[in-house]
Amino acid sequence: MSNKHTNFDLLKKGIKFLAFALPLLFLSPYLLTLSFLNKETFMLFVFLFFGIIAGAGAIFLLFKGINTIMSAIFYK
Repeated sequence: MSNKHTNFDLLKKGIKFLAFALPLLFLSPYLLTLSFLNKETFMLFVFLFFGIIAGAGAIFLLFKGINTIMSAIFYK
């Protein structure tokens, strides 16, 4: 029977991904709300673009962070 331990370097990397995703989780809804409040101006498209990019970035970083943490916990 082999001893399986958590890879702490990989765990730290996964936590960093989650830490970078946290501000994007708050920034994305704020930018989307700000864009829909400016429906009459050109800033709708600017805030909408950055809000969608921030949301996609948050989803990607959350997925990458959780996947990395799971790889660290079940390290072979």
